[in-house]
Amino acid sequence: MQKLISWIDQRLPIVEAYNKHLGQYYAPKNFNMWYFFGSLALLVLVNQLVTGIWLTMSYNPSAESAFASVEYIMRDVQWGWLLRYMHSTGASAFFVVVYLHMFRGLMYGSYQKPRELIWIFGMLIYLMLMAEAFMGYLLPWGQMSYWGAQVIVNLFGAIPVIGEDLSLWIRGDYLISGITLNRFFALHVVALPIVLLGLVVLHILALHEVGSNNPDGIDIKKNKDEHGIPKDGIPFHPYYTVHDLIGVGVFLFVFCVVVFFFPEMGGLFLEKPNFEPANSLKTPEHIAPVWYFTPFYAMLRAVTVDLFGLPAKFWGVVVMGGAIAILFVLPWLDKSPVRSIRYKGRLSKIALACLVVSFIILGYLGIVPATEGRTTLAQILTTLYFLYFILMPFYTRMEQTKPVPERVTG
Repeated sequence: MQKLISWIDQRLPIVEAYNKHLGQYYAPKNFNMWYFFGSLALLVLVNQLVTGIWLTMSYNPSAESAFASVEYIMRDVQWGWLLRYMHSTGASAFFVVVYLHMFRGLMYGSYQKPRELIWIFGMLIYLMLMAEAFMGYLLPWGQMSYWGAQVIVNLFGAIPVIGEDLSLWIRGDYLISGITLNRFFALHVVALPIVLLGLVVLHILALHEVGSNNPDGIDIKKNKDEHGIPKDGIPFHPYYTVHDLIGVGVFLFVFCVVVFFFPEMGGLFLEKPNFEPANSLKTPEHIAPVWYFTPFYAMLRAVTVDLFGLPAKFWGVVVMGGAIAILFVLPWLDKSPVRSIRYKGRLSKIALACLVVSFIILGYLGIVPATEGRTTLAQILTTLYFLYFILMPFYTRMEQTKPVPERVTG
C-alpha cells in the first residue's frame, strides 16, 4: 500500500495536497460555533448534488410531463418522496447555512485585508446559489413555480432599451413555456453546478493561502515558533474534522426532523399553490418568491415612485440589484483598525444589529401581501440596510475601538 501511494504521489501529489489543506493546515485554536457553517455548507452542497442526480433519473423536463413526473417520484419511485424532500429541504438549509456563514464574516471581519478575494468568491457563490435556486424553482411546474418565474423574468423587462428583448431571450418564448423549462433544467442540472463547484474550490484555495480568520481577528501567521508553526494554531485534521462532527450531528438531527415531519414548513419551503399543475390562465391570489429571496423582493416592492422619466419598477430592480452588489465592495468600506466585533466600538455593534433586524423583517414583508403600512415599513428598512454600508467608512473611523490582544483568546 505504501509503495502504491508513493507511486501515485510521484505522478499526482495527493499527499502534498492533503498535508497542505488538512493535515498540516494550521487553523486558529479558538474557533467557536460560528465556524461550523463553512463545513455545513459543503455537506449541504453534497446532499444537493447527490439527491439532484437521483431526481433527474425520473424527472421529465417538458411542460406536459414535468408536474406528473414529480408526482411519479413522490408516489411510485422507491424512496422518491425522501429524495425529493431531502432536495427541497436542502435548498432552504443551504441558504440558512450560507446566511449564517455570511453573518459570521460580517461579525468577525473575515472580509478585511488580506481576505478580500475570499469574500469576493463567497459572494459569487451566493449569486450562483440564487441563480441555481431560481432555475430549480421552476422545475416542479406548479402554480407558484410558473407564476413566480413569470414575475421574476418580467423584471428584466424594466431595463430600458434592452429589457423586453432580454426577457424574451431568457424565456425563449413570449411567455413561460416548455422551452423555458428545458433551458432552466439544463442550467440547473449542468451549467450552474459546474460554475458553483469551481467557485467553491477557488474559495477554499484562497482561504488556505492566506489562512483562516478567528473570533479575535488576529493573524496567527505573525506569531510562529522556531519550527515555523503558528503558536496559536492547531492542525485542521484531526482537531477540527472531529470538532465539526458536533455541528454536523446537530444539523443532521434538525434536518431529519424537518424532512420527516415538516417538509413543507407551513408553506415556506413548499408552497401550497405548487401542489397544483401550472396554469397560465389562473393567477394565484398572492405571488411571492421562496423565503430566501423575500428580503430583496420586499426591497423591490418598496420602490413606488417614478424618477427621471423611468418607472418605479425599474428603480425597484436597481435597488434589489444594488442590495446584492454593495456586498461585493464591503472589504473596502470597512475602515476599522480592528476586524472582530469583539473589539469594535458601539456604533459598529448597533449598525450590525440594525442590519440583521432589517433583513429579517424585510424577509417577512416579502412573503405577505403588500399594504400601505407594510410598504412604508419596507422603505424604512431598505434605507437602514443601505445606510449600514454607505455610512460604514465614517462610523468605523469615528468610533473608539478596544485594544486587540497579541495572542488569541479562548
